Amino acid sequence: MPSDLSGSARASGRSRLNTASALLCLCMFASGACGIILEYIQASLAAMILGNAFEQWAMVIGLMMFWMGFGSLIQAGISKERLVHAFIGIEIALALAGGYSPTLTYLSYGYTSHYSLVLYFFVSVIGILIGLEIPVIIRINNDFSKELSTNLGNILSADYIGSLAGALVYVFILLRFFPITEAAFLTAGMNFFLALITFIYFTRKQIIRRNIPLLVIMTTTCAAVIVGFMNNRNWQITNEQSLYDDPIVYSKTSRYQHIVITHFKPLDEVRLFLNGNLQLCSTDEARYHESLVHPAMALAPSRSRVLILGGGDGCALREVLKYPDVDRVTLVDLDPAMTTLAATHPLLSRLNKHAFDNARVNILTGSGIFPGMFRQIYQASPDRKRKSADSSHMADPRHVAEVRVMNLDADKFLEQAKGFWDVIIVDLPDPSTPELTKLYAREFYLKLRHRLAKNGIAAVQSTSPYLARESYLCIGRTLAAAGFSILPYHENVPSFGDWGWFLCTGYDWGKGVLQQRIAALEFTVPTRFITPEVFRRALVFGKGMNQSRYTEINTLLFPVLLSYYNHESWLLE
Repeated sequence: MPSDLSGSARASGRSRLNTASALLCLCMFASGACGIILEYIQASLAAMILGNAFEQWAMVIGLMMFWMGFGSLIQAGISKERLVHAFIGIEIALALAGGYSPTLTYLSYGYTSHYSLVLYFFVSVIGILIGLEIPVIIRINNDFSKELSTNLGNILSADYIGSLAGALVYVFILLRFFPITEAAFLTAGMNFFLALITFIYFTRKQIIRRNIPLLVIMTTTCAAVIVGFMNNRNWQITNEQSLYDDPIVYSKTSRYQHIVITHFKPLDEVRLFLNGNLQLCSTDEARYHESLVHPAMALAPSRSRVLILGGGDGCALREVLKYPDVDRVTLVDLDPAMTTLAATHPLLSRLNKHAFDNARVNILTGSGIFPGMFRQIYQASPDRKRKSADSSHMADPRHVAEVRVMNLDADKFLEQAKGFWDVIIVDLPDPSTPELTKLYAREFYLKLRHRLAKNGIAAVQSTSPYLARESYLCIGRTLAAAGFSILPYHENVPSFGDWGWFLCTGYDWGKGVLQQRIAALEFTVPTRFITPEVFRRALVFGKGMNQSRYTEINTLLFPVLLSYYNHESWLLE
């Protein structure tokens, strides 16, 4: 029986028609939710693989909208008698393309150099299929609605409301509790369910005939989605290993980032990766962390209170805890999964010398820093006192600094925190995304300066002055625009190349005074790499390395650093 109904059928089967219209609206609501989730999954995948989340989200959403328009055009070629079959086919195709796209794209990322083509192929296919959905359902529902205005209003409102529901599900459920490959298969399962209930309803009402080939296709699709869902995590591990030189010993996606630890046993080399980017290598991390921490600690008149922004791996904390006159350390890192891992994983905790063993670790359960709004997630047992290999240097070996770890956004912390810190260590990831770029903005640095004690010193990790020169210099200009007196320095870290930092004070320390303090500089705690001579050498830059073509500073409303970092960094001139 064709999908359109005669006038007599309309009059005699009004209740059935109302049920069909309600079913189609429900399908549109669910497909709208699935469609927006698939768009977000593709955009998230593009951001993780290609980098620069801001641009990739804009490109993917824009490209999908274009292909959705193309899909809306080609639906005119579907005959009226085949509309229900077409809708079932669309949902089956979305189940397969949407479910398997992250796995296949990730596979191409590990084994080919054309992974971007694979990614945008799936973006285009999914866009076309989503573009087909709405007009096809509107045309089907035209037989079950009295007026065109009612038909359009019901279907489009169901789609828009479904899109909001899908966005909420993605942000608050899928993104938090499932890897992206599993989220894709869960969404694929919903697309298949839409195809299934549409097939069952319209065949039972004899609006479409039973179709053996379609049944075979649906059965095969169901099996493919189930197999994908059951095996996606194992496939992810297999595919992911191809991206790393050394064996993966830990891999987990937290709410904020994907964390991977590799371990090359012959050299006992441990590497930590966040979102695929190397964060530290055990063979040379001391070069980085000692250069970051010890110049500020040694030059500061007082270091009783120390604030570390970032540094969830605990290595900067390890260096700070070497100083016996440090009384209180506050470490602020957004991701509780990272700080908990650094405190409990045997490889990381060995690397950071069990720096978290006496820490009181809290996660913020509200939107601000107020009494009673913290929930403890980790605390060492009383018999696990810090047994650092560096404790022998302390004047009082029984002295253990009070360490509090707070899991919240660094910008929010500075905005709401009270008091001042003698030394502030800023160990944040590079400004590769809009979320991170705001932590390099003038507005952030103004808050940082207001929390620095009168004679305090801050050390800011600032990317590579060689491979990311314009980014490095932009950070320096922005710090100066926030009222800091800055001192640039750099050091070779083999895993990263030439790396740079800025020492910052809230007052004008004057060249003469500063030179005297640096000339008399001593490090009173054990170090593996840095010495006063090494630091003084780090203050020297090659010809032209501190010269920039630009004058802009990085602000919230004009985040130029994001463009510098993603387009002008890492390219040798």
